[in-house]
Amino acid sequence: MVDVGGKPVIARMAVAEGTVYCAAETVAALRDKRVPKGDVLTVAKIAGIQAAKRTDELIPLCHTLPLDGVEVRFTLHEEGVRIEAEARTQARTGVEMEALTAVCVAALTVYDMCKGFDKTMSIGEVRLVRKVKG
Repeated sequence: MVDVGGKPVIARMAVAEGTVYCAAETVAALRDKRVPKGDVLTVAKIAGIQAAKRTDELIPLCHTLPLDGVEVRFTLHEEGVRIEAEARTQARTGVEMEALTAVCVAALTVYDMCKGFDKTMSIGEVRLVRKVKG
C-alpha cells in the first residue's frame, strides 16, 4: 500500500463511465420498467453506490476513504445503457477506483437483471473520464 500520510487532505472528485450494450427491446423494457426482476436502474444505482463504499474491500491495497457522496446516473440510448458514476471525498488520495467500481457493479447489476431475456448483452468501455483534486 502506498503511504499517503504526508499528503494534504483536500477535496477530490472522480467520474467514470461504461456501457451495457443490449437489444432495442431490452432498452424499451428498461425505459418502461417492464423487466421481470423489477426496477433495474434503481437497483443498479443502489448497487453502484454500495460498491463504491466498499471498494477497499474489493481491491487489494486500495485505501479506505470517507466518501462525501456518490452519484450513479443512467442514459438509455438505442444501443444500450450508458452508466456514469461520480465519487467525492476529502482525503489524501483520489477516488478514481471508487467511481470505476461503482460503474462496474452497476453494469453487472443491469446485466444480471436482464440476462434472462437478452442473451446479446455485453459490458464495455469502462473508463475514467475525469478526476479533480483541490
